[in-house]
Amino acid sequence: MQYDELPRAPRFGASPTEKPARPGKSGTAERLAIAWAETELGSSGPDADGQIWSAWMEQFKTTIDFLWDIANLLRDDFKRSKYQDVVLPFTVLRRLDQVLEPTRGAVLKANAKLDRLGIREEQRDPMLREASGYAFYNVSRFNFERLVVEHTALEANLAEYLAGYSKNVRDLLEKFNFVNTLEKLIEAELLFKVVEEFKNADLHPSTVPNHGMGYIFEDLIRRFNEALDENPGEHFTPREVGALMTELLVAHDPAALKQEHLIRTVCDPCCGTGGLLQIAKQRLKKINKQIDVFVFGQEVNPETWAIAVADFLVGSEDGRDAKNIKFGSVLSNEDKDLKEQRFHYQLANPPYGKKWKKDEEKVKAEHRLGEAGRFGAGVPKVTDGQFLFIQHMLNRMKDLSEGGGRVAIISNGAPLFSGDAGGSESEIRRWILENDWLDAVVGLPEDLFYNTGIKTYVWILTNKKPKNRVRKVQLIDATGREFWEPLEKKSLGKKRRELTDAHIAKIREIYETHQDGPYSQIHPVAAFGYRKITIDLPLRRSFEVTDERVAMLRTDKAFVSLAVSYEGEADPQDALLAALDTLRPQFWNDQAEFIPELEDALARNGVDVTATLKKAILANIGQPDPDAVPALDEKGKPLYDPELRNSERVPLGEDVEEFFKTEVKPFVDEAVLVRSIKDAKDKGIGKKGFEINFNRFFFKYSPPRPLDEVESDLANLEEETLRSSRR
Repeated sequence: MQYDELPRAPRFGASPTEKPARPGKSGTAERLAIAWAETELGSSGPDADGQIWSAWMEQFKTTIDFLWDIANLLRDDFKRSKYQDVVLPFTVLRRLDQVLEPTRGAVLKANAKLDRLGIREEQRDPMLREASGYAFYNVSRFNFERLVVEHTALEANLAEYLAGYSKNVRDLLEKFNFVNTLEKLIEAELLFKVVEEFKNADLHPSTVPNHGMGYIFEDLIRRFNEALDENPGEHFTPREVGALMTELLVAHDPAALKQEHLIRTVCDPCCGTGGLLQIAKQRLKKINKQIDVFVFGQEVNPETWAIAVADFLVGSEDGRDAKNIKFGSVLSNEDKDLKEQRFHYQLANPPYGKKWKKDEEKVKAEHRLGEAGRFGAGVPKVTDGQFLFIQHMLNRMKDLSEGGGRVAIISNGAPLFSGDAGGSESEIRRWILENDWLDAVVGLPEDLFYNTGIKTYVWILTNKKPKNRVRKVQLIDATGREFWEPLEKKSLGKKRRELTDAHIAKIREIYETHQDGPYSQIHPVAAFGYRKITIDLPLRRSFEVTDERVAMLRTDKAFVSLAVSYEGEADPQDALLAALDTLRPQFWNDQAEFIPELEDALARNGVDVTATLKKAILANIGQPDPDAVPALDEKGKPLYDPELRNSERVPLGEDVEEFFKTEVKPFVDEAVLVRSIKDAKDKGIGKKGFEINFNRFFFKYSPPRPLDEVESDLANLEEETLRSSRR
């Protein structure tokens, strides 16, 4: 049989016009299959053909389980952590192999013709792409079927097969460190068994459409990482969360998106396997089939980058999308092509609570560039880089002159409220809010993600707010039971809940309506800001030489250093202690009276004290005493107790002096406003800070139960316990 005569895998299930029925309940694989089938076949209805749905779900489950079970071959020869090194690249290869099968004969004929014409290899690429119908090809005479048939020379044949791929495929295989994996398979005498198993996997697009393949890769990665107790959430986001993010991104643009000859750019700077980009492109195409959507992304993990590229290679004939998925850390090594781009839409789920130590040097260097760089607003703690991604994406929005840009990004609670006034995190929030880029924050249900059960949030940011949203921020509380459904049968990692289409539609409606209500609050930007003013209280100390206070002085660094610097005959420590003993058993409640007597006692004993040592004596021999006379310095100015220094938050818009006069002085008459501590930017009294304390805005007070009810319950419980003990 000639290569151009090899049969194409039959299309599984129904044509795109047929609508299968939705089952009432589903398990893990079934739920993914439903999402896959809805993507390919459209929404289903109760009157649709349930057999087609069953077929889709069975095929999907069978495919995932088949690929997962191949790992069993590796059990005795590979560590569990290395199973994915085999399964993932072979899954990619088998997928590409079947995609190319229908045009393999045409590619071989075209390549033979180019050989006869003496066309150099680097000049053949466009012609071979045209022959294959894709942006990649394979000029070898082998496919998986033939590799199995001619297995006596499998190693050499497989090498020829891999070398026959176009450079873009060879590059992505390199990111899997595939050569090393093959050597281990050969050493373990497993190469033929693995190739034979994958030969039986049907991953042709007619059987597994592109979106379905994305689900399969994500489920495999989730299973591998779950088995190793690793973090799958760094690689991908639940598809329904991606759908919500996309709906909120396009919510204000439905009319504009229906124009003819429209181009839209979409970017995910930490794109993982590319799932969010796939969802966004699909949604835009659903609004307007004629939109030309350009997707861009960058990914630091080599394996997930390779999967994303492979998925996009299959999904487009020109390979444009795959070419736009770049490798490397966007924080410290943003791709040079992406640097020049600005985007209509950006969406991302960056890792949270993850150190960015590897990027630190370059990030801080770019921060020093100020507004000329991406991180001029501030550098967050090295233990969490979420704010770096937010700053990056805001800097990559389309300019207003080009229509502006919109951003949807997932975070945990830290970027909303961590950090004090004047700190990096607060200053970054200040930069965002004062520029009026924050449009909305949506609180999501817990247990929604594969890798964490904590609360997460979607930020919607834009530089093109509608007039009714200018200088305002909408908070949406979608954490309640009205916004999620429990997963049936089994959790996916830590994911125990999911958003349905109805939940997503409800959240979008709340967002678009833009009104205060049970789940929505609209606040002016200033509502999230405050001034942190500093309040001092007089230093009041009484003085008495006691054994306990002398023992404290002995441990003070200034006292200990006397022994280190001692060179003469008389021990200065002993002399100092002797001088203090002469002050027993007197008591002073006024520092101004104690200091002259202390200095006189030291002089009588020949003790010369430094300012540091004198300060140590006062701090240890003196103790806080609210009845003592307020202390003064040598110039007669009041001294303030550092231990009693406090702060107050003055809401933006309120006068600091008036706040201090009405909210502090009536309660603490001796309080003093420290006017010397000012904001570095606007020079106002106190440091300006910003935080979005989501829970505080939606807090609902629940009064405690009446005491008689509690006592009754305790009595009943005690009686029940006694009855149980008698049995």
